[in-house]
Amino acid sequence: MAHGAAVHGSKEEKKMAEEDKSAELLKEKANNYFKEKDYDNAIKYYSEAVDVNPSNAVYYSNRSLAYLRTECYGYALADATKALEIDKNYIKGYYRRATSNMALGKFKAALKDYETVVKVRPNDKDAKMKYQECNKIVKQKAFERAIASDETKKSVVDSLDIENMTIEDEYTGPKLEDGKVTSQFMKDMVEWFKDQKKIHRKCAYQILIEAKDLLSKLPSMVEITLKETEMITICGDTHGQFYDLLHIFNLNGLPSPTNPYLFNGDFVDRGSFSLEVILTLFGFKLLYPDCFYLLRGNHETDNMNQMYGFEGEVKAKYTAQMFQLFSEVFQWLPLAQCINGKVLVMHGGLFSEDGVTLEDIRRIERNRQPPDSGPMCDLLWSDPQPQNGRSVSKRGVSCQFGPDVTERFLAENKLDFIIRSHEVKPEGYEVTHSGKCITVFSAPNYCDQMANKGAYIHLRGSDLKPEFHQFTAVAHPNVKPMAYANSLMQMGMM
Repeated sequence: MAHGAAVHGSKEEKKMAEEDKSAELLKEKANNYFKEKDYDNAIKYYSEAVDVNPSNAVYYSNRSLAYLRTECYGYALADATKALEIDKNYIKGYYRRATSNMALGKFKAALKDYETVVKVRPNDKDAKMKYQECNKIVKQKAFERAIASDETKKSVVDSLDIENMTIEDEYTGPKLEDGKVTSQFMKDMVEWFKDQKKIHRKCAYQILIEAKDLLSKLPSMVEITLKETEMITICGDTHGQFYDLLHIFNLNGLPSPTNPYLFNGDFVDRGSFSLEVILTLFGFKLLYPDCFYLLRGNHETDNMNQMYGFEGEVKAKYTAQMFQLFSEVFQWLPLAQCINGKVLVMHGGLFSEDGVTLEDIRRIERNRQPPDSGPMCDLLWSDPQPQNGRSVSKRGVSCQFGPDVTERFLAENKLDFIIRSHEVKPEGYEVTHSGKCITVFSAPNYCDQMANKGAYIHLRGSDLKPEFHQFTAVAHPNVKPMAYANSLMQMGMM
């Protein structure tokens, strides 16, 4: 009897050893894809390793890192948590979970995990630095909450004396004419930016004050009509890739009353020329208020700007006060645009629950930082998924919505399809949900590493049939993406 059990035992052990071996081979395969920056395949093979051996913390932790690289922060958080359930002493798990929480703006939760790492590894400089940086943010947030009283916060505009800001004689760059943007000013400013020069802070402030005034008069959902013969160009995320933005204008012509554009959010962060991108876009908005359109993305928000570089960039090139003003202006960006009553454009996507109407979108009070849930959050954050129904967001914010959700929303609101951005696509665009949900992304070779194409869409009044135009990245000066990002996002992700 005992002998039989031993034989049986050794069979089991043998089987387990074989499974371990095959799981390890899958992990190695995944690691190689990860090194090649092919994160989708890395995730695929880490997932296969997890299926073969679901009790190995390392597989979850490695997959968590691959999810972080593809900005699936919700999935990254779940995997890091699972790794720690399997092995609560697995230090990398705490690192990963902290990074996921940081990326989601959950600083207190991140701080707790960094604290654990520092306790276990008191001599780890990287961990100590991250702990201190995170602690600083938590304290800063608490301070901001303490001083944000119920009174209406004073605008930065009230504390600026633009009239008496002098432009020094040695400044030879573009200036506004009587405080107004002209087409000559726009051409000069673009050339000036190309040479990596800054416009005078007075001009930057003038643009921001005018932009705030203009945007605050717009509804939360802008409605436009394209005549039969008219065409609009719709661009997705540009993410501080100024030289690629200029490439779009080279290929497709500068904005003008006969060449209208809609830029669908995420103008800033990650790319290190965000300031140049946003001032150029605001400049064109002021020059052509009725045929140049801007919608808010999830990166036109304080939490994202703090982590992904825009706040750091504005402080480096100008001042903290100017960033505060940008923050005010971003809050007035519209959240959606409806074209000919048939096509709805938004940065993220559809809603966490059925029954949302265009009237509901019109009624959104947008002048604020987006809440963690509800229609405003969904418009900025949600993503489509291939299967019906809704599921938890891979990003950890809002939801993912299926073709049936899209179908019902369009039918209820008498729309033909939606256009959204928010996700890198290898081809620069993607058509899903039987043609009813279109994604467009206009930052080619995103972050200098994704090797994706960029794209923009032409939509004509006559038939509203989307025409896709792809383009590839152009060279830019030697300033790396994320150069101004929070040090926690720069320090690698362990």
